[in-house]
Amino acid sequence: MKPGDIISYSQMCMEEGGGSLQKGMNYRLRGRNTVILMSLQPNAPYADAVLDDGKILIYEGHDINNRRNGPDPKTQDQPMYNPNSKTLTANGKFYEAAKNAVQGEKPELVRVYEKIKAGIWSFNGIFELVDANIVNENNRKVFKFTLHITDKSLDEKSNNIQTLEHNRMIPSQVKLEVWKRDGGKCTTCGSSDNLHYDHILPFSKGGSSLVASNIQLLCARHNLVKSDKIE
Repeated sequence: MKPGDIISYSQMCMEEGGGSLQKGMNYRLRGRNTVILMSLQPNAPYADAVLDDGKILIYEGHDINNRRNGPDPKTQDQPMYNPNSKTLTANGKFYEAAKNAVQGEKPELVRVYEKIKAGIWSFNGIFELVDANIVNENNRKVFKFTLHITDKSLDEKSNNIQTLEHNRMIPSQVKLEVWKRDGGKCTTCGSSDNLHYDHILPFSKGGSSLVASNIQLLCARHNLVKSDKIE
């Protein structure tokens, strides 16, 4: 899978080993990948942010579970430990991994998916988890994780490092604008399957990820055809 690929929720779950993805933070899911699900839409439950033209992701930790007759999760500190077992929550696992990176250990590689609309997700690429902080926000403690996009990706089958085509995340507002403009279909054939956010002028040749006018939706077949013609 390449950054910019658009997939359904079920495809995303299959990509990450089957089952279902119920949580936004998944540390070494099923002993494999570390996965983050994010959303930058206005009604998103967490205040995630993208900085430096898509190179840095600030990901907010997750709240306590919303339980019947329980407190409003948005009024409670985000937990480091599970209340009964005292084992680390996802927040705690990510926090420890980030602080290990600060101390010089190899950063955790995180696969990041972004919600485009109900049931539709975009693969944003591989990020390195490089730092974490606990901040006071609205009278409670909140985790803030810092991730840097990397131009290297681990090929799980061969355990080799591969160079990606670009190392900028297309901003969410651009993705949404392009999706609406192109009607969720390939601009060449009208297919709604196997879509990809494609740079009209490739990033490597100076094309921007920051404007919708340089991004289009292409199906896998026409994306490959276009790539073959680029000199």
